[in-house]
Amino acid sequence: MTRVRFLKPNGEIDREVEAEPGTNLLALAQANGQPLEGTCEGSMACSTCHVIVADEDFDRLSPMCEEEDDLLDLAAHVTRHSRLACQVEVPADGTLTVRMPGEVHNLENR
Repeated sequence: MTRVRFLKPNGEIDREVEAEPGTNLLALAQANGQPLEGTCEGSMACSTCHVIVADEDFDRLSPMCEEEDDLLDLAAHVTRHSRLACQVEVPADGTLTVRMPGEVHNLENR
């Protein structure tokens, strides 16, 4: 099991949960009351599930594809450790810490 720590936009811990490795981060976040809309339902067509992964955890995730990187260019408050939660699987051990960015841009409503 992996401990997933969800942080509020200000960095305070909101919730910690245990997750099976390979669990989709968006589904886990939504099941645990996190404010991730996931408008496209994980089809990688929006950026409403943008999260910021802790520096120490970022390299433990599978690399992002070019399409995810392109969508993140349109997200609010992007950092070099930003990911789309719909494209992240919980890693196999330890902890995974993700922070909510505090704002999203929903491209489907433009």
